[in-house]
Amino acid sequence: MKLKYHESYQLKEFIIANNENFKESLLLEAVNVKDKINEILRIGNINLINNAQKLVIDVIDEKEDEVKAFAKQEGIAWATHSIDLTFKLEWVQAIRRTLWNYIEKFNELCIDKKKINDFFHLEQLINNRIDQFLNGFFISYSTYKDKLILEQRQLVENLSVPIIPITPSICILPLIGSVDSFRISILEEKVLIEIGKLRIQTLIIDLSGIGDMEADVIDYFSKMIDGAAMMGCHTVITGLRAEVVRKMVHLGVTFHKKTKTLGTLQQALKEYFIG
Repeated sequence: MKLKYHESYQLKEFIIANNENFKESLLLEAVNVKDKINEILRIGNINLINNAQKLVIDVIDEKEDEVKAFAKQEGIAWATHSIDLTFKLEWVQAIRRTLWNYIEKFNELCIDKKKINDFFHLEQLINNRIDQFLNGFFISYSTYKDKLILEQRQLVENLSVPIIPITPSICILPLIGSVDSFRISILEEKVLIEIGKLRIQTLIIDLSGIGDMEADVIDYFSKMIDGAAMMGCHTVITGLRAEVVRKMVHLGVTFHKKTKTLGTLQQALKEYFIG
């Protein structure tokens, strides 16, 4: 591999002049990542080759702020698209090794050895900046990933408790899908909070979209209704399936004495809203 060199070159100019060779060497170092480059570009619009070149130049130029900002940007991008972190780690280590290989080649070609005579300063500069990038990347990735998880959980929680006001004092809570212990605990918290916040006097809970409930969920559900009653909210249950009723009978679970049950949501709407 013939490298371009001129006696006027500094290290950065040498790297830029041999850009294509540098890229080929980098791909040889990153054994597992090279086959994923196009996929990562497609998934996250992340150009690993261009990003590697940017990082190398910023490190050589001692652009600390740019390295920090780039690490943060990269961390957010990888977290957003949930790209395997092992690829990032291998890629950055490949960048480090390739850069040092080219520093060695530059030193061999360099007539004026003073250009690179302070090896210990260079070693500290380059390794510290690359380590700084890695640390910043992982902190940014972790922080943003936690934020995404929290936002997704909040979205799930809001979707799990779709309380719909139909008058200033009457609301509907239609439940669809499975109700496990996690969801019922969210239901209890959200329902009681909304009763207090919206001053709900009547809450119609439609269970026609619930096929079945486990025993512990039924018990929790009953206690949630008791809690609503303690806050002065009258509860109407509609759409109870036979399977749920049978379990309640066997468990000896009953709703609060003021709780009303109706066959369908339409009956409840007719009685409390239309009528």
